[in-house]
Amino acid sequence: MLAAVLLALPSVVVAQQPPASQAATKLPKGPRAMMLADWYRVVNVSSPSVSPDGKRVAMTVTKAVEAENKRHNEIWVVNTAGGEPQRWTSPSTESSNPRWSPDGKYLFFTSPRAGGQGSTWAIRLDQPSGEAIQIGTYPNGSMPLDGAFAVFTEPARRDTATRNATNPFARMQPMAKPTFDAITRPAEPSRFDGRHVTDMSYKVNGVGFVPGRAEARSWRPAQLWRQTVGDTAKQQLTTTLYSHRSPEVSPDGKWIAFIADARLRPDSVMDLERDSLAKLPYNKARDEADRNDTDLYVMASTGGTPRKVSEWMGAESDITWSPDSKQLAFVGRPSRIKSARIYVVDLAGGTPRNLLGDWQFEPGSLNWLTTGNLQFAADIGGRSAILRADLTGKSAPKELVGGRRQLRGASYDAAGKMMAYTSTSMTKPTELFVASADGVGERQLTHFNDDVNKDVVWSDAERFTYKSVGNMEIEGWLMKPYGYTQGKKYPMVIYIHGGPHSAYGEGWFDEFQNLAAQGMFVLFTNPRGSSGYGADFTYSTRGRWGMEDYEDLMKSVDIVAARPDVDSTKMGATGGSYGGFMTTWLATKTDRFKAIETDRTITDWTYWYGSSDAQGLTEFEFYGKPWDNQALYDTLSPIRYVQKVKTPMLLVQSEEDHRTPMGSAEIWFMSLKKQGVPVEMVRYPRSNHDLSRTGEPWLLVDRLGRIRQWFAFWLQGVKAGTAAN
Repeated sequence: MLAAVLLALPSVVVAQQPPASQAATKLPKGPRAMMLADWYRVVNVSSPSVSPDGKRVAMTVTKAVEAENKRHNEIWVVNTAGGEPQRWTSPSTESSNPRWSPDGKYLFFTSPRAGGQGSTWAIRLDQPSGEAIQIGTYPNGSMPLDGAFAVFTEPARRDTATRNATNPFARMQPMAKPTFDAITRPAEPSRFDGRHVTDMSYKVNGVGFVPGRAEARSWRPAQLWRQTVGDTAKQQLTTTLYSHRSPEVSPDGKWIAFIADARLRPDSVMDLERDSLAKLPYNKARDEADRNDTDLYVMASTGGTPRKVSEWMGAESDITWSPDSKQLAFVGRPSRIKSARIYVVDLAGGTPRNLLGDWQFEPGSLNWLTTGNLQFAADIGGRSAILRADLTGKSAPKELVGGRRQLRGASYDAAGKMMAYTSTSMTKPTELFVASADGVGERQLTHFNDDVNKDVVWSDAERFTYKSVGNMEIEGWLMKPYGYTQGKKYPMVIYIHGGPHSAYGEGWFDEFQNLAAQGMFVLFTNPRGSSGYGADFTYSTRGRWGMEDYEDLMKSVDIVAARPDVDSTKMGATGGSYGGFMTTWLATKTDRFKAIETDRTITDWTYWYGSSDAQGLTEFEFYGKPWDNQALYDTLSPIRYVQKVKTPMLLVQSEEDHRTPMGSAEIWFMSLKKQGVPVEMVRYPRSNHDLSRTGEPWLLVDRLGRIRQWFAFWLQGVKAGTAAN
């Protein structure tokens, strides 16, 4: 009887790895639509680093190795004068994150290669050099202009040699060991291979299960250390009970700036206070009050007593010194729901000056160049730019490089005259570019994606804005299908991003191109709650997920559905994480879509709270824990309205997703099956919440194919096997 019941259960598709014989698919020449195997050909360029003399740029180049089902990272270098880039690291090991020594003698990078200690390796440039080496006499940290020494943070050392000598559980698997405060113990340590959990934070997405503490809680505050170049000795500058964070040495080498607790309280006091507050019910007066948790301090570079530069309400980050070592700039966020600004304060102290005023957007990383110019990156809605701040704070920042694209990783030479960055647009995957620090004379230095760009006709998108609820302006894009012909009607699929505080933008994206290649319009928007438009916009959805943001999305659907080239009877919706929640939410509120695909979804917020690794998200966004605000948790849970769903749905989930765990998809799948709604679920092994971005290549491409097939079937009547080619 049990066997018969099991055989009668609805089938669940479990993705399998393709055999090695299917790798390295032979693709036809173009111009043509994107095929799934084209994904393996796209190269990603990141982490550019300009040499001090401005003659070279190092970068991380990431390629998919289809036959081995992996991504491979290498360090490549190109001359800024032009020419072909060269690979500088061995293809037999992974290498990333290049950075030059201030004197230009070494190119450092991160690699897990064997035969050394730690992950920092170097290639020597001032004399003939062979394979990468490790240099214990060259410190890693913030350096003055002359590069004589480095300052960095490390916890104070402690002896751990005898810790496991008498531990009867030492040979057990990490998660099987009882924690120091556990009440129960294994009957036979060598036989128990389960998981023993006593701590609340026992799993992390992308990491997996995390063992509890083997000893009583203790604290090792991060101390300031100094190491002279050419000497292996490390000098500990501080011995405090509080941590020092983000140290930056002044260009003249006299001062160290760092961030620490506003009252220099011990780490233990801060953590225990935070833990105690976290157990209390939500209280608006207490929990919404402005806090000054950290401040900016300076001390002599040889050690001594720290001095607070300014009592500034909020959180400081991204410290940078003026070239003359007389001022400090930092990114300051007055509170979690207020926009970050750039502030400048004198070394002597005083009130920090706001350089951005009421400018709508928020700054990214800062660079105070030796020329005296303070430059920064920022997202301007869906695009990004490199800008220069007005040091008087009287004028809006000046955009130096921008346009309809996304720029990342700005790096400058020592003279502050040249910058390098990566650039991507709707129809162009990432490549490396250089320009003068003024933004003049931009040149593209790499062409890693030229071959795939020649074969594949990437679809472009039309940008538009519209007014939604409360007269709020929303930015959106409509990507045309491959082979678009005027006078024809095409199906449309709306994509909904995650977060909810992430954003779509003016960059190449495999998922959009995948559906456009199938002959569909792809609609994507940044509804309220998205980042890149200022904190007021970003946090306007707090406590109101699925309300005005839902209206923003449906308003864009109304606009696009009215076009003569869009078939409003053949529309679909897809999204992941917050977008997964929103797609299940859509299914309970409208029958307008003919098919929906939901990725890493959330259908019951109370279940999610207990099973996720990110409870702080809803504690903030939903004003408390479930028992503080159960009505809101229930009201915003799609499962409460699942009986209204009629739309066919594809569920995609990762077995090791600890951010949006499997249970939400399972209960949704079962509920739709019980109601006779067409539904399929695909569960990916060895995958976490980041499958669509960093998952195993074979599984990632399989997912793209299934999404393509799902919408091809329901919107175009195309059966599997002919849609995802």
